[in-house]
Amino acid sequence: QVQLVESGGGLVQPGGSLRLSCAASGSIFGRRVVAWYRQAPGKQRELVAGMNSGGSTNYLDSVKGRFTISSDNAKNTVYLQMNSLKVEDTAVYYCYYKYERGSDYWGQGTQVTVSS
Repeated sequence: QVQLVESGGGLVQPGGSLRLSCAASGSIFGRRVVAWYRQAPGKQRELVAGMNSGGSTNYLDSVKGRFTISSDNAKNTVYLQMNSLKVEDTAVYYCYYKYERGSDYWGQGTQVTVSS
C-alpha cells in the first residue's frame, strides 16, 4: 500500500503562484508514473502533469510554460509548481501514482482557488 498526502493548496490572486506537494509513504519503491490531476466543479478529472521513472514529463496544453512537475526522491515527495495562475486553474488537485506492477493510488486532493 502507498499513502499519498497533498498539501499547499489555497486561495491566490490571478497571476500568483502556489507549490503543491505530494508526500508518499508505505511501499513506495518501484518503477512508476507520478502525476497531478485536477477536477473543477461540474467537470471531468483531467491530467495536468505527469512524470515517468526516467524523468520525462508531459503537460496539459493549457498549463505548459506555467506549471512544472518535479520530485525529490530523498523526501519521497512530488511537487507541482504553479505560476501565472488563472481563474480557470481553480480546481481540486490530486496526486496520482501508477506502478508498473499494476497498482495505483490517489491522494485525497487539495483545493486551489484562483480569485481576485
